[in-house]
Amino acid sequence: MELKALSPSASLLAALLHLHCLCVTTFAFVGVATQIQRRTGGPSVLVKASTSESSILPTANSISIDNEDDVEQPSSSSSCRVLLLDHLNINHEKGRHDVVKAFYFDFLGCSIDPRKYDNYLSGKKTVWANIGMHQFHLPEGEPKAQVFQGMITILHSNLDVLMERYNRYLDGEKDDKLAPLQNTEFLVGMLDNEMMLVTDPWGNEFCILPSDDPIEDRAANIGSQPTLDGHVESEGLAMEDITVYVPHTANLDGISRFYEYVFGAPTLEELSSSESNSISIAMGERQTLTFQYHPYGMDADDEVEHHEFRYHDEENDGDSSSDQPFYPSNYGPHISLYVSNLSHAYKQAEKLNVLYVNRRFERQAYTLDEAIDQCMFRVVDMIDPLDENKEVILRLEHEVRSTTTRDGRKYKSCPLLDVSGVN
Repeated sequence: MELKALSPSASLLAALLHLHCLCVTTFAFVGVATQIQRRTGGPSVLVKASTSESSILPTANSISIDNEDDVEQPSSSSSCRVLLLDHLNINHEKGRHDVVKAFYFDFLGCSIDPRKYDNYLSGKKTVWANIGMHQFHLPEGEPKAQVFQGMITILHSNLDVLMERYNRYLDGEKDDKLAPLQNTEFLVGMLDNEMMLVTDPWGNEFCILPSDDPIEDRAANIGSQPTLDGHVESEGLAMEDITVYVPHTANLDGISRFYEYVFGAPTLEELSSSESNSISIAMGERQTLTFQYHPYGMDADDEVEHHEFRYHDEENDGDSSSDQPFYPSNYGPHISLYVSNLSHAYKQAEKLNVLYVNRRFERQAYTLDEAIDQCMFRVVDMIDPLDENKEVILRLEHEVRSTTTRDGRKYKSCPLLDVSGVN
């Protein structure tokens, strides 16, 4: 799994690659620690700090929590748990579907979701790139692409194939499908031939790991995304982890309690470390959502932001005559997860006053009944249930989905095969 020998004309690329490998090794050393610990075990120390940001969401009735005994913990009768971290939604550069296709489909080997195939063919609007039972939702930016402040870890069936593609790209073959990636941020580096670090065309960071058991890691017996007739399944097997960078003032213990309180999602102590300044939250049995202090240090804290609010735009004209609460639209990235008990999660989020409606999207839920009808609701503010001041630790939009409709049928977009007995 080696880089091909380069011609003299490619010496600049070689130098850039060498520099990238050095930089990305430093950049990813802390971020990849979770992936190493996942396989070898590690310390279980959580780190706590303070925060001082206030919520921008409309005021609603909320409970006062003075001590940990008041925090409602999931029980066998009313519990909620996360079943699946379904997708990451991140904007790509408008008008550059050629770059999107080259990176996600021709390099990573994602499969094209048939529900967005017309957009793929026309080179307009949103495309969905499937990887096992998970997805990347890729809407057009306005016009710039987003750079996610974190790292995305995926399991892949064959890293050698990825390196062969990258070597052809370095050789500058005229018929190479990766040609649109020239003059972008796209770079690839290897760590010990067992871990590939990839920078996408706009600067997003990926950690790609080889699979010891592709059939088990794809988990097609548990669920899958649809595949176009005549097309092969994705080469990528799973989105194993999304690491979210947070400021060094972020209360990691508070984030941990937020996920336990709202979603019944436990913190995995064996993957949470004072050395990596991170916590990992279980997203079902196969995935994690990791929150880590930015590896560039406190100097990078001002750059850490996962939301982009707009208070006046064409989706929300701020009509004060409406009885509905007013929320700013969010054009930042978001994650989507399926939970076992949507009503329970909604009520817990309501108690913390973190319910959110993004007018950017067609499906909107202002009430529990609407959430049940829409099979989803959203939150954006993370608040420590033990913080009586309800200060916001971090803003990251979550699309929280139900596996079933009101009448008990499986929700049409849910990739899980069996949802019987989930709720």
